[in-house]
Amino acid sequence: MNNSEKKQNTVQGRVVSDKMDKTVTVLVERNVKHALYGKYIRRSTKLHAHDADNAAKEGDIVRLVEVAPISKTKNWRVVEIVARAAE
Repeated sequence: MNNSEKKQNTVQGRVVSDKMDKTVTVLVERNVKHALYGKYIRRSTKLHAHDADNAAKEGDIVRLVEVAPISKTKNWRVVEIVARAAE
């Protein structure tokens, strides 16, 4: 299996900060079933993602793909902007 055949890990989330240069902070939410009670709980993770064009703005919904580490905290890259924030 070569690199083109690998399944890339992708997630979708909302940009919560675009203050850094070429970097956005994205809030990714997921629903997890509670082990004992069976109720679904919303869990969230904040990821730093590389945005080379500084195109994504706060409130945008973006799709990220996992890449090799770019810096200490960045190992995701913005692939596309799914929806723009209402201004």
